Amino acid sequence: MSPNRSTLIVHTSLLFDPIQKAFLENVSVEVNTETGAIVRLHHRNTPDLPSPLSSRDIDLRDKVVLPGLVDSHTHIFLHSDKDRFHSLQMRDESAVERTVRATNHARAGLLAGYTTYRDLGTEALGNADANLRDCVNRGLTPGPRLFVATEALASSGGYEIRTENKLTRGGPLGLGLPRAADVVDGFYADYRRRVMRFPPDVAGPGGRVLFPPDRRERNPAVVLFSQEEMDAIVVEARMADVPVAAHAAETSTALMAARAGVTTVEHVFADRDGCMEAMVEEMLEKGTIWVPTLATAEESFGEDKFDRCKRAVKAAHDKGVRIAAGGDTGDFNHGLNCREMEIMIEAGIPIEDVLVAATHTGWHACGGDASGFRFGWWDEGNRADIVALDTDPRKDAKAMRKVSFVMKDARVWKRDGRPVDMFPATQWPEEAAESSEEECIQLRQKPGRAATFGIPNPTALSIRGSGNPTPAASDVGWETDSFDVKLA
Repeated sequence: MSPNRSTLIVHTSLLFDPIQKAFLENVSVEVNTETGAIVRLHHRNTPDLPSPLSSRDIDLRDKVVLPGLVDSHTHIFLHSDKDRFHSLQMRDESAVERTVRATNHARAGLLAGYTTYRDLGTEALGNADANLRDCVNRGLTPGPRLFVATEALASSGGYEIRTENKLTRGGPLGLGLPRAADVVDGFYADYRRRVMRFPPDVAGPGGRVLFPPDRRERNPAVVLFSQEEMDAIVVEARMADVPVAAHAAETSTALMAARAGVTTVEHVFADRDGCMEAMVEEMLEKGTIWVPTLATAEESFGEDKFDRCKRAVKAAHDKGVRIAAGGDTGDFNHGLNCREMEIMIEAGIPIEDVLVAATHTGWHACGGDASGFRFGWWDEGNRADIVALDTDPRKDAKAMRKVSFVMKDARVWKRDGRPVDMFPATQWPEEAAESSEEECIQLRQKPGRAATFGIPNPTALSIRGSGNPTPAASDVGWETDSFDVKLA
């Protein structure tokens, strides 16, 4: 095999294959930098490589290599509620500030190993997520591959920014608020729509409500659509060949969404009506994917409720429900995305299944082939998204935090734990040609590590599904490069 300027070969000693749910040894992945795709995989007979390395070889033999990670539930325009509650971000932060933050969030997510984001609502910024997606796709800023929902659907009054100050709205004394959802009368399956009936306690002059209701949850999630309306939403989406994600806090509402045939159900934190078993059975029958957002549950709930959420997800997984990893990232800061995976492991889900949830099942959550791409597992023609960990996640509980290499679409964005080419400087034309040669030189490994572009005794290795496939940060600081300002 002769060197080709459009080809890179990534050499691994331990590579996780989501289709086989297995760690494979001595695999080399050939990728094309012009198409951004995997060309082929090779199985080596030995962990060793001839010396010296070619400039088109990347040696990851001392790492654990995974397909690029997929976060199946994000909000790129939100930062941690601990800094400022999300409704106040929507109300008070300018579009410019939120866009600058989102640009940093995209960078942080990519450097954390997430090459794909499924973003489920701009939270009052209209179609700005589609605009940011296009900026990433055009190479204007680094970030994950974005699949965006723009505005979610909600019934009138179902999901909006709440305030007690609505007097003379639109007038000189009124308060004009941005829209948080596309109002339809007839997809938030449920939400706390009656929050102004029993408003939450607030700091400041408003203070505590003296006598909140004591016989029920103050602001439970209530259904926003009938079963017929949910059915119609899914039918309409299928006509457009797009997946459907249903936000649902209650098992009863998640059951309705699963019956309607949604692609995924998000959250599901409460079981007031005792519908958990029926919900799980419906999900199994319809093939519904559950994105449980356990990381935001950890942020929001007390220990008892959080433990119930973990047990419910583990029980559903044990019965065969497909789980995708998405933390509602944005409720907590981008760059910390892998906390969702860590919680799944803590809940007792095997590491191999958690890695599948964050790769191959994430592709299904994005719509599968309807997304226009294939990613999340190793196959010829798939997106060349490659992530390397410094330690083995089977042995190190914090391994997912230690991402030292990131490739997306056959382009290296992180190497040896450092960002690569994040902010390229403007160059004179004659310098640009020289820089491409320098880029090749930078890809060379340290002296003494054996390898040439030619692979010894190469054997083609088929790691693929069928035509329709089925299933570093420091330990102390956990730095995320999110650049979010902590508000006093």
